[in-house]
Amino acid sequence: MRTFPHLKQAALAAAVAASLAFSASAVAAKTFHWSYQGDATSMDPMALNETFTLGFQGNIYETLAGYDGNLKLTPLLAESWENPEPTKWVFKLRKGVKFHDGSPFTADDVIFSWKRSLTPGSDMKGYGAKASDIKKIDDYTIEVITPTPNPILPREWVFLYIMSKSWSEKNKTTEATNVKGDNQGNYANLNANGTGPFMLVSRQPDVKTVLKRYDGYWNKNIKTNVDEVIFQPITQEATRVAALISGEMDLVQPVPVQDWKRLEDAKGVKPLTAPEARAIFIGMDQDRDELLFSDVKGKNPFKDPKVREAVVLAVDTKAINEKIMRGAAKPLGSLIATAINGYDESFGAPYKPDPERAKKLLAEAGYPKGFTVTMDCPNDRYVNDEKVCQAVAGMLARVGIKINLLAQTKSKYFGKILLQAGNQTSMYMLGWTPSSTDAHNTLLNLTSCRDAKTAAGQFNLGGYCNKKVDELTAKIGVETDQAKRNAMIKEAFGIVRSDFGYLPLHQQPMSWGVKDNIQVVQRADDVLDLRDVVMP
Repeated sequence: MRTFPHLKQAALAAAVAASLAFSASAVAAKTFHWSYQGDATSMDPMALNETFTLGFQGNIYETLAGYDGNLKLTPLLAESWENPEPTKWVFKLRKGVKFHDGSPFTADDVIFSWKRSLTPGSDMKGYGAKASDIKKIDDYTIEVITPTPNPILPREWVFLYIMSKSWSEKNKTTEATNVKGDNQGNYANLNANGTGPFMLVSRQPDVKTVLKRYDGYWNKNIKTNVDEVIFQPITQEATRVAALISGEMDLVQPVPVQDWKRLEDAKGVKPLTAPEARAIFIGMDQDRDELLFSDVKGKNPFKDPKVREAVVLAVDTKAINEKIMRGAAKPLGSLIATAINGYDESFGAPYKPDPERAKKLLAEAGYPKGFTVTMDCPNDRYVNDEKVCQAVAGMLARVGIKINLLAQTKSKYFGKILLQAGNQTSMYMLGWTPSSTDAHNTLLNLTSCRDAKTAAGQFNLGGYCNKKVDELTAKIGVETDQAKRNAMIKEAFGIVRSDFGYLPLHQQPMSWGVKDNIQVVQRADDVLDLRDVVMP
């Protein structure tokens, strides 16, 4: 029988290819498809202090210490730390850690990242300001000096990510991205080089971001078996939920509360729900002498506590919870959720609405016919955010305060209202989860008089200011006795409440949708840590 060598070789090649294909399928890469209602605003870990963006980046970058699934503090880039003096912390850094480009992690990277957090474009100045100096003892030991005693410093730095000094210098990104505008010219906005379990492969803002497992990750004991992550934002609620039910997505955030039943009834998927450690509220500009976006000229109605009280009394938070949040939220009377240390019903109970008194207060303040003002809201950041803003606007209209609602995607919204973006707002919705899980974080960021030098009041976008609250906040920050701390927290929030400094709305629920066969950990701060994702 005559043979044809070239055909024999072809058959052999085909057999080998088939064998390889079989082997590959046996160890097929596990790809995790994930969607959120909006995109991470930037890959620059200092561009925006926003939980989703920081949480997403936390899969690429790492901090000295971070949270596990129960929000317990755990060592990451620091192996250990001690507080030998009230204003001194010593961190022992982890050896053998490499960035995704293969360069070693050292103390120089920590010091660089801290200094970068204080650059003009940074939204993380409040974190950086926790230290007045960082000294390098050796390549794997740093000494942190704090301006005042800070007994919870490692917890307050859980989102202060460490970047590579050499990589940042090489790519001319030694200063942070300013969130205003797209800042495409800042290399760190679209590229990343961290020490985390996943590395950035490609980035198309508002379209798709691809991550892959970093084989050189220092911690070989993490749970995840995911090889690749494809993240795609889907703004439309119905489309996002449908993508999960159809199998296109493995996990989606958030699921509108009105769709929980739909997921419960669908095969192969389920809703994951729990109270989130986030308070949602409305802020008012009480700093400017004239509102930017109002028909009132020459003065600012919100400077008058009677007007602010009228705003608070006009809004029925219970009705919003029942009609829009389907009973899944918890109406609040303060800026911290029940899960946060320091919460107390004495200042946290919701206000009882009283529209008639609201009208009377407006008349006493000189606005018998009310006034018009623009309210800024995101439409892709919080659970049912635009719907909640519409409800607030309708309730305010009934007492004479006519709202021009400007609801936009969070990148435009944050690029308008934040201090670093020019603070162009007269009234706004905001949500806050204290990264330290302690009320002091909220007091320092939301109710402290604004101070550019110390970064106090960094997110006090309405300019609320009460010196007594500032005094208490300073004392709380250095007090180690828990009972004394909580007593001062109670006093401080009591003052904010009596000043009607804000309109608190509710503690929002976490609302995820996930396939039945995928294991995830739902952290109380609404962060998805890919280290904990296990696929079948």
